[in-house]
Amino acid sequence: MIALNSMLTIRDVKVAYGHVLALRGVQLTVPERTVVSVMGRNGVGKTTLMKTIMGILKPQAGAIEFDGRDVTRQPTHRRVRGGMAYVPQGRMIFPRLTVEENLLVGLVARDDKLRTVPPFIYELFPVLRDMRGRRGGDLSGGQQQQLAIGRALMTDPKLVILDEPTEGIQPNIIQQIGEVLCRLTGEFGMTVLIVEQYLDFVREYSRHFVVMNRGQIAAAGETRELSPEIVHRYLSV
Repeated sequence: MIALNSMLTIRDVKVAYGHVLALRGVQLTVPERTVVSVMGRNGVGKTTLMKTIMGILKPQAGAIEFDGRDVTRQPTHRRVRGGMAYVPQGRMIFPRLTVEENLLVGLVARDDKLRTVPPFIYELFPVLRDMRGRRGGDLSGGQQQQLAIGRALMTDPKLVILDEPTEGIQPNIIQQIGEVLCRLTGEFGMTVLIVEQYLDFVREYSRHFVVMNRGQIAAAGETRELSPEIVHRYLSV
């Protein structure tokens, strides 16, 4: 087995909302060039962890290392320029801007003065090329999700973070998104970290899994190690 370097390392991170501790000493390593899925019941800290990685929330303790650099105190915009990209839950596209204008917003985070949509974006998501003149608010939920991912890729990231990318999406587009994520790691050398509740999606497209419970990492490993016992204990409703 080829040893993989770490793209992201989280050490003993604690985050609180007021007096309530939402992350309780999270320890996590995300290997480079892989898809890693974070799972868990509602309210266990998954989105809080993603926002903390992006610098939207500040940890009370612990450290975050990204691509060999300590980014614990870096503001969000510096993390984006350094190679992080984030697709939040709900997608957050601009409904009155066209598809192409939504994509071009992502160029703000780049330093290479690119002013056009790279061809690989439309190659990954042909529907965005076909609808580039339509307003984002006129797209279906699945198309908006593809647009949100495409916009994140416009920043030329090393790490792409997605919060529940399959939520409310039709099955054929879920499959397309999974295939794109695997291409991002295999062809483009990116690392993908996703919050995902859809177990079949995790088993098919993720190489590694992480299960959270009560603000901590309860289980982690390669996806083939995701046992029925872990699913029943931490994921079953």
